[in-house]
Amino acid sequence: MPTVQLNGKTLQTSHENLLIFLDEMGQTNGRFAVEVNGELIPKSQLSTTPIHDNMVIEVVQAVGGG
Repeated sequence: MPTVQLNGKTLQTSHENLLIFLDEMGQTNGRFAVEVNGELIPKSQLSTTPIHDNMVIEVVQAVGGG
């Protein structure tokens, strides 16, 4: 099972692609951006981005306000 880092937390996952993993972690709500190992990943590529051991994943949620 790959070990990944999501927003600073070390986790293990059995998921094969990034979209399923992020969805299960509750990270796909609203507007968000995903960076893997310092590279921005377009949302259209999340379902085709495989999970690898030692991936560093950062998810930023857009928050509205005024």
